[in-house]
Amino acid sequence: MQPQWEPSAQDIASARITDFAAFVSRRTGEQYPDYQSLWQWSVDDIAGFWQALWDYFELGETAGEVLGSRAMPGASWFPGTRLNYVDQIIRMARPDRPAIIALHEDAEPREISWAELIEQVAVFARTLREHGVEPGDRVIGYLPNIPEAVVAFLATASIGAVWSACGQDYSAKAALDRLGQLDPVVLVTADGYRFGGKQHDKRADIAEIQAGLPTLRATVAVSRLGHAVPGALPWTTAVTDDEFGVIDTVAVDFDHPLWIVFSSGTTGLPKGIVHGHGGVLLEHLKAVALQSDIGPEDTFFWFTSPSWMMWNFQVAGLLTGATIVTYDGSPAAGSPDALWRLAAQVRATVLGTSPGYVLGCIKAGSVPKTDHDLSALRTVGITGSALPVSSALWLNENAGEHVQVNSISGGTDVVSAFIGGVPTVPVWPGELSAPYLGVALDAYDEAGAPVRGEVGELVVTAPMPSMPVAFWHDDDGKRYHDAYFDTYPDIWRHGDWITLTEHGSIVVHGRSDSTLNRHGIRMGSADIYQVVEQFPEIAEALVIGAEQPDGGYWMPLFVVLAPGAELTEDLKTRISTAIRTEVSPRHVPDEIRAAPGVPHTRTGKKLEVPIKKLFQGADAARVVDRSAVDDPALLDWYARISPPHKG
Repeated sequence: MQPQWEPSAQDIASARITDFAAFVSRRTGEQYPDYQSLWQWSVDDIAGFWQALWDYFELGETAGEVLGSRAMPGASWFPGTRLNYVDQIIRMARPDRPAIIALHEDAEPREISWAELIEQVAVFARTLREHGVEPGDRVIGYLPNIPEAVVAFLATASIGAVWSACGQDYSAKAALDRLGQLDPVVLVTADGYRFGGKQHDKRADIAEIQAGLPTLRATVAVSRLGHAVPGALPWTTAVTDDEFGVIDTVAVDFDHPLWIVFSSGTTGLPKGIVHGHGGVLLEHLKAVALQSDIGPEDTFFWFTSPSWMMWNFQVAGLLTGATIVTYDGSPAAGSPDALWRLAAQVRATVLGTSPGYVLGCIKAGSVPKTDHDLSALRTVGITGSALPVSSALWLNENAGEHVQVNSISGGTDVVSAFIGGVPTVPVWPGELSAPYLGVALDAYDEAGAPVRGEVGELVVTAPMPSMPVAFWHDDDGKRYHDAYFDTYPDIWRHGDWITLTEHGSIVVHGRSDSTLNRHGIRMGSADIYQVVEQFPEIAEALVIGAEQPDGGYWMPLFVVLAPGAELTEDLKTRISTAIRTEVSPRHVPDEIRAAPGVPHTRTGKKLEVPIKKLFQGADAARVVDRSAVDDPALLDWYARISPPHKG
């Protein structure tokens, strides 16, 4: 297989990561002629790398030591050093470009200047203080992806309080399952949102959330639909002051909580994952400025929601002086290729989306580079699941050959990526280009031995500053330890199957806890989806491999049919043949069934493991929290299926 994109000499020369490599060379006296050599140094000298990153971005004085303890979990980064995440954003303010471009389905784009952003952050921080908010207090958001969410987060962080949020597609119960754990003192919300041409009035949900949070001192509400929220301070009042606002940031410890993000919560209450100011600042400067090459001349647009860590990741564009884009709406509003139209409208240089959206555009016959002016676009980011080879090649042909497809894979756990694209490294179809700097990535077999060229567990063998500070309400650290360090002592096991290729790239096969292990041959579910979901008759698929009580193994494939399609014997045969020839003859499903839909977490991940547990006889009420599911009624359909018991 040949690369689908290769950097030009100019790409390499102008990349920020090339400048960083030269900076490191001057410090170490060593040469780093390619990305692989720079990455190797970054994981061989972990403390040296993160100190170099701190100095390269001129983040100020440190207390001295970089890594007080290398223990995992429990690494101690920059002990004694104090800072505030927001200081870096203040430093990057500029008068000639907007800080935020706000997009909505129902309104013209709105630009927020850096001066306006800083003033609103300063005034809202003053409002929080007036309500008694102090460092360590929790401020929560129940909001669409709008600029006010960014302002509220930055104001919260500036005074040392802790931010946490979820989108308004969550029900009141789902929001309370997450945010209710935090004993918050202020709620920032909106009267509702628009999606797919429909208005969603959220005032009843807000009232339920308020009633469920006895620690609340105040609610601040943005008017999106023109309604007043009872008992709430209007947003316009909370950010308006006669005096120009100057942000008075509070210096906090390196690991002082910045935000709390939540796991999907499909099996019990979601885990609150706490990240610190310093770890996030360093990780996001690395990931956004160096790995993604995003800087002051860029417009960074990722379709996301405050429920998803990619919202936090996109806000990090402000750390580099980039313009970020918020969008309150559907990626297919008005037409399947709406996201491309919006990207062209704001002259986005980096556009982020998902494999599912790309597949939808393919099936709709979209040709973005012809239908829209994408001349400014440099990079298409992909995350959420594995990108099939066919979709990667479609992007190459239809977004533009000059566009780098930057697939990334990481998670809420580190609020960043372990693996992704690099502006100086080729892109191979269906593969992620390289491990990120400072990520001691490996693939292990069941015995804990490294493997190459075959499927293994994704592990990280050295600490990263953005590994969680803690889990919320996990005083003894047991839940944190069990989540990542229970399989390989002192080694982070992430729960993904990967293959490290001979040319240094990585293939991600999906979650290892839902891996198809048939006849001892392991296969990621993503490998099956890449084949099946290319059929025009198939809207989506779900494959499950369930061990049965009699020792048998049942592997059904569920397909959601496109409008007007039928699951005929001919279609079943074509699907089975495609899996046999393009994936593996050992992983042809035992049967193919039409399904009314595929249940997902609220952030779009298929519920493979809970469905597998249903098929193994688990109680539906115990395997999944219905409020964490996008369409809970689908669980009932799957729960009624009786697997065959066969040897």
